[in-house]
Amino acid sequence: MKRHQELLDEFERIASPGSRVEEVMRHISERLHTKLTRYNWVGFYLVDPADPSYLLLGPHSGFVTPHTRIALNQGLCGTAASLKKTVAVNDVSKDPRYLMGVEQTKSEIIVPIMVRGIVAAEFDINSFFKDTWDAEEITFVERCAALVARCM
Repeated sequence: MKRHQELLDEFERIASPGSRVEEVMRHISERLHTKLTRYNWVGFYLVDPADPSYLLLGPHSGFVTPHTRIALNQGLCGTAASLKKTVAVNDVSKDPRYLMGVEQTKSEIIVPIMVRGIVAAEFDINSFFKDTWDAEEITFVERCAALVARCM
């Protein structure tokens, strides 16, 4: 998709060597939330340096989330972290692992951001639409997360 490639090109420039990771996260979350209609909440969770069994809310755009601290063994975020792979759910109402944050959320994707084989953060996107995550969308989100990983 042309829009995806344009955004990736932009993010590639922002995530250049020496970039501050929080600025890259903030830019990506704001741009995706603004430019892609189906991306209703876009954000990052960072492993808590004081207690690495928790994720702390990082830069994000969209609605207010009640989940500012998530245990790594809870919900879809915990599943993605423990599996060390992307979890994409196209109908959260049918997944018992889902932790409801906002009632309107219908689908969610979480991509673990790995640094030297260890989960350092997660990239999380919520959509108010079912069936948002086809193969192309998943690849796009994973590529965005990879740009953040190289800044960490």
